[in-house]
Amino acid sequence: MEYSADEFDVIVVGAGIMGSSTAYQTAKRGQKTLLLEQFDFLHHRGSSHGESRTIRATYPEDYYTPLVLESYKLWQQAESEIGYNVYFKAHQLDMARANDKVLRAVVESCRKNSVPFRFMNRDQLDREFSGRIRIPEDWVAVATEHGGVIKPTKAVSMFQTLALQNGAVLRDNMGVKGVERDGVRGGVWVCTENGERFWGKKCVVTVGAWTTKLVKTVAGIELPIKPLETTVCYWRIKEGHEGGFAIGGDFPTFASYGDTYIYGTPSLEYPGLIKVAVHGGYPCDPDKRPWGPGNPLAPLKEWIEGRFSGVVDSGGPVATQLCMYSMTPDEDFVIDFLGGEFGKDVVVGGGFSGHGFKLSPVVGRILADLALSGEAQGVELKHFRIARFQENPKGNVKDFL
Repeated sequence: MEYSADEFDVIVVGAGIMGSSTAYQTAKRGQKTLLLEQFDFLHHRGSSHGESRTIRATYPEDYYTPLVLESYKLWQQAESEIGYNVYFKAHQLDMARANDKVLRAVVESCRKNSVPFRFMNRDQLDREFSGRIRIPEDWVAVATEHGGVIKPTKAVSMFQTLALQNGAVLRDNMGVKGVERDGVRGGVWVCTENGERFWGKKCVVTVGAWTTKLVKTVAGIELPIKPLETTVCYWRIKEGHEGGFAIGGDFPTFASYGDTYIYGTPSLEYPGLIKVAVHGGYPCDPDKRPWGPGNPLAPLKEWIEGRFSGVVDSGGPVATQLCMYSMTPDEDFVIDFLGGEFGKDVVVGGGFSGHGFKLSPVVGRILADLALSGEAQGVELKHFRIARFQENPKGNVKDFL
């Protein structure tokens, strides 16, 4: 087929981690690909910037674990193609009260997916980490080998570079205002705010916190994806103890379940500082963000004081970063065809709810599969369908909530 300059096999709207991974996948398969971004590439206004994200296979929802295991392989494959690392290995530690429903669901998920794990009580954990991590007497911990840290901005850049090397066209500062069906020859027209129009056989929409706005404009569908502003906090490790919390040793990525879901990573991006943050945030308009003040610090201070034996300063974070979540009611993804007049020509990936970054290589693979063949190979997508919210406004029912 002969192409004009504004005609493509696949147009990907949104160049965060999901869109960049999708463009890499479609370009690698020989499809003429256009990747559009409304702001500068690698901007800090969305969900795909910053210094670290955790990767773990310990999900209470057992349908995520196989996707994470595939993602590990795809991260490493992309790294081999680009020639540098964005994934840094660590173990994962999940902790909660012994009767916590989420932790029990994590254990069942590990068993179902044949993920090896170890139980530890308070004394065993104390010995394992020489007192660096401590839990209350009625708590337990679950340790697995499947943890680690991803470098977000570096990862987005990696996928964009690989997409470019495979022939994709990348355009930033190209806000998309509409997607229109081409009733004559099929496919769609993607219309930008500066007046340019591009035709594509297929279109993939991955615009993060702007998903609800754009999908409503394009198709009149109100997706229940709420933008939240969240705060990432870094805390100072007291002098002389920095090495015990650093990446590359035995200190794990971690998650703590309970009234407040707290997570963190070993010291990596800022030597002498450890990232400990709350999962969640405040609703906002992504175009009119408050840029703070952030999540309450009291639960974090109390948690740090109780878990790190006083060797991490709990007085307050020494650095913070703001980021966006795109939150669905059930915290599951939206990966589906837009449907209606667009049929299977427009695919939507959104609602990654603050836990999707680790899965971006496999999400890109799935979105590319859907766009190019109409189905995703080896993946059951029923949990990610848009229609689930018509059946239940809260989405998927989960026994552990």
